[in-house]
Amino acid sequence: MALPHWLTECIQAPVDGQRSIDAKNVLEFPRGPRNDGQSALDLVYEAAKVVSELEDHAREMETRAQGLCRDALEKLRLAKRRAESAESGLYLAESRISSVEAKLSAADLRAKKAETRARELDQALTLIEDAIRTRLLRTQPDTQVYQAALA
Repeated sequence: MALPHWLTECIQAPVDGQRSIDAKNVLEFPRGPRNDGQSALDLVYEAAKVVSELEDHAREMETRAQGLCRDALEKLRLAKRRAESAESGLYLAESRISSVEAKLSAADLRAKKAETRARELDQALTLIEDAIRTRLLRTQPDTQVYQAALA
């Protein structure tokens, strides 16, 4: 099989060992007796091997990236559940605080009413004592009688 003239020129080595391409990723092929058709076929196989290796590497990277995404998604879900749990706990604590504040307010109101009632009862008791002295004993509340009544 004869190669086209343009392909033969592309695969021939540069004259006098000069390089026409200065690149790091250019593969060197051994020089020796050549069969132009076989050399081209070897280049195709080598290129196919490089492409296959690149595809394998790309698949590995994609698989790794998918794993990282799955891990990140799971961590995000866990963080979301923790945040929701914390919000629920906060709501429950706020509800309990409100309930305790309401109970404290009611207890404070009852204590004030009890103090007011105690003062009223103390005043009523003083009026009753005065009434007993003046009406039943028919005395004026003087110091001697008052002290005798207390004793």
